[in-house]
Amino acid sequence: MATLQDDGTLQDDDTSALVVRAREGDGAAWARLVERYSGLLWSIARAHGLGDADAGDVVQTSWLRLVERIDALDDPSAAGCWLATTARNECRALLRRRTRDFAPVPFGARHPSGPDEVAAVRDRLGRVGAALEALPRRCRTLLRLFAQAASYAELAAALGIPVGSVGPTRARCLAALRRLVP
Repeated sequence: MATLQDDGTLQDDDTSALVVRAREGDGAAWARLVERYSGLLWSIARAHGLGDADAGDVVQTSWLRLVERIDALDDPSAAGCWLATTARNECRALLRRRTRDFAPVPFGARHPSGPDEVAAVRDRLGRVGAALEALPRRCRTLLRLFAQAASYAELAAALGIPVGSVGPTRARCLAALRRLVP
């Protein structure tokens, strides 16, 4: 879809057209794609629990993969989905490479002071993690992305649902999670 700008020029907002123009080396098209999808990529990286540096690496690597494979995209209009899938895969790969010998402490929480507290925190995190995995995929995705989405609109776009459905769906998913955590 093209929109008429104040200066009389046309701006193409159609993802497919932007991808085609980017393939041809149009820097403005690349900039528009980056503007359109960077927030989504950051949300995905943050939903995987990554810090600033790792999230930045995932976002950058996702864009690099698109640069490397843009000519191979069968459906240019699906570039956003392709980028989201790539970001999720990059997050998983990064997390698999990383080994941790302690459970992360949520921001603002005090660190466990002894072995018993560490064991209790790990146990609780394990139960929450198991409960999350037992949820339907849609709920898992929503809850993970919700923690880092800048807005309901961004989350709705990432999930492909109406903005008005985000709150009620989140409430149902949280209620289901609470029932599963002993």
